[in-house]
Amino acid sequence: MKKEVKDTIIVELGEKLKEYSHFYLVSLTGLDAQKTSDLRRKCFKNDIKMVVVKNALLHKAFEASDIDFEPLYGCLKGNTAVMFCQTANAPAKLLKEYKTAKEEIPALKGAYAEESIFVGADKLEELVAIKSKNELIADVVALLQSPIKNVVSGLNAGGKIHGLLDAIAERNK
Repeated sequence: MKKEVKDTIIVELGEKLKEYSHFYLVSLTGLDAQKTSDLRRKCFKNDIKMVVVKNALLHKAFEASDIDFEPLYGCLKGNTAVMFCQTANAPAKLLKEYKTAKEEIPALKGAYAEESIFVGADKLEELVAIKSKNELIADVVALLQSPIKNVVSGLNAGGKIHGLLDAIAERNK
């Protein structure tokens, strides 16, 4: 591969690192063409961009980045695919789906999610548990609505303010 082509690839990888706020490093070693194609389709459906890269070029893109990706350098061995995404836990859920199917491939090598670096396949459960921005907003809205729902249900159930006040007093004891 010519130096100009390598430089172009490094620049493109650097742009993807800036464009996508999260990425996962995955080993696809042992995956046949059919399973790789299936994985790519699932990635596409989940708004994940999967790119197979040369480790040396990805290493240089990491070095050129403003973020210190040094803990991930050890993951750059063997066959490496990068899964770029905007939702931190989307690739983790996809990889977990493969784990529940009793397959060890694709295997997580490392990840950069929510401005944190995760190294090793054992971090998959932590990554699945990360909530997306929309999930966090939904949780906050549900928490804010909960007291209002209690008041409305109390008013509808008893119909009397005295009963509602007694219920609130009992709850606060």
